Amino acid sequence: MKTKNIILIIVVIAVVAGMYYSLTGSETSAGYMARIEQLRSEKDNNFKAGDDSPFGDSIAFTGLKYFPIDTRYRINARLTEINPKKPVVLPTSDGREKSYLEYAYAEFEFDGVKNKLLILEIMDMGPYRGTLFLAFADKTSAAETYGAGRYLDVKKVPGAKSITLDFNEAYNPYCAYNDNYSCPFPPKENMLDVEIKAGEKTYH
Repeated sequence: MKTKNIILIIVVIAVVAGMYYSLTGSETSAGYMARIEQLRSEKDNNFKAGDDSPFGDSIAFTGLKYFPIDTRYRINARLTEINPKKPVVLPTSDGREKSYLEYAYAEFEFDGVKNKLLILEIMDMGPYRGTLFLAFADKTSAAETYGAGRYLDVKKVPGAKSITLDFNEAYNPYCAYNDNYSCPFPPKENMLDVEIKAGEKTYH
């Protein structure tokens, strides 16, 4: 095969590969946006008619409120496991206490500010034992978002050195809608000195 033909083939492959990665990148972004919108729609539907909805007959449900989806708030954080682990007791919204076990610290920089969140592990016997719990507050708390903080679901990956914190999925505890629920407050380490304008806003 002539050198000219080889070069032409390489150029064509490079162009096709570039187009492929460009398209799949766009599809990934669009797919991500659609997934978050779908999660929000499903939660609204569940709160309207679900058996486990925190909204009773006496509490009107008009739909949850959110910040616009912003991929800037999908953050890859450095994960540092805590050893030895110690119990952590968090006060709750109804004046009680709930115990957890230290798991790891998630560290990341946002808007030039270094942040460090304490991730806890659920100790209670039952289906959620061993799963992770992350509650946080930020500069939007008590203004645009629920004053007692919000929650973020994170997955446990043994041995992982990083973790994705997707604040577009941040949500309010049930006590934000109904005082009959008991909700743990964020630990003092998780009071962020930045605005997290992502996820669920205050309902009332």
